[in-house]
Amino acid sequence: MEEKLENLKARLNIFKSAVIAFSGGVDSTFLAKIAKDVYRDNLLLITATSSTYPFYELEEAKSLAILLGIKHKIIVSEEIDIPGYSDNPPDRCYYCKSELFGKIKYIATKEGYEVIFDGSNADDLKDFRPGMKAKQEKGVISPLADTGFTKNDIRHFSKTLNLPTAAKQSYACLASRFPYGEKITKVKLDRLAVAEFEVRKLGFTQFRIRSHDNLARLEFIPSEMDKAWEIKSQLEDICKKSGFNYIAIDLTGYRTGAMNEVLSDLDKQSYLKKL
Repeated sequence: MEEKLENLKARLNIFKSAVIAFSGGVDSTFLAKIAKDVYRDNLLLITATSSTYPFYELEEAKSLAILLGIKHKIIVSEEIDIPGYSDNPPDRCYYCKSELFGKIKYIATKEGYEVIFDGSNADDLKDFRPGMKAKQEKGVISPLADTGFTKNDIRHFSKTLNLPTAAKQSYACLASRFPYGEKITKVKLDRLAVAEFEVRKLGFTQFRIRSHDNLARLEFIPSEMDKAWEIKSQLEDICKKSGFNYIAIDLTGYRTGAMNEVLSDLDKQSYLKKL
């Protein structure tokens, strides 16, 4: 584990300055902390706000940047304005990341930063992620993935560094809550943001609310499934007040990339080759 950390620092030390695409999540916060020790004042965090990035995540990102003592810039990267994005095709993420990293690259070049990092880790390489293609095209580097850091590794070191994100639930943009082909609108995104915010206040540590038109499908980790059943009336109330008509608890439970389960390996390869 310590060797991994030294390898990460060595990877960062190749460069003299950096910009980090900063969501305020477990991965990018850990990367920012280590990068701060390497670059000192030659480091900039950039957070993109949009309809798919809920208000409470933005406020947390701002607070974390202050805590870490790193320069922080907020930009707007509104994905649903990208032609075709709101139709929600399987390669949706590519177009989102292409626009996001394009804007970050412009700022990095203009302000004289040498390199752009994102917080992708080694576990992310196992899933269907068309956004990785956009990252490569824009020259964005993923030092955590490059040095073999898994999510568990990052949580381990985050805890030893007393980072408040050590036990924070994994997060993905709200667009990942929709089955491919379902139209994504700002109303639907806002509905999800409010519902997940209220459910999180009940003390759940890792969950998702998946949107299937007027049905909310709730995924919980196995250790919290019993709690979900015990307070199902509260969950129903939250979802209905947010605008859903029907509520279901997924018996399989929480897992990343749940919406990719309908895609065959052939489908995934086909979409990646098209990019």
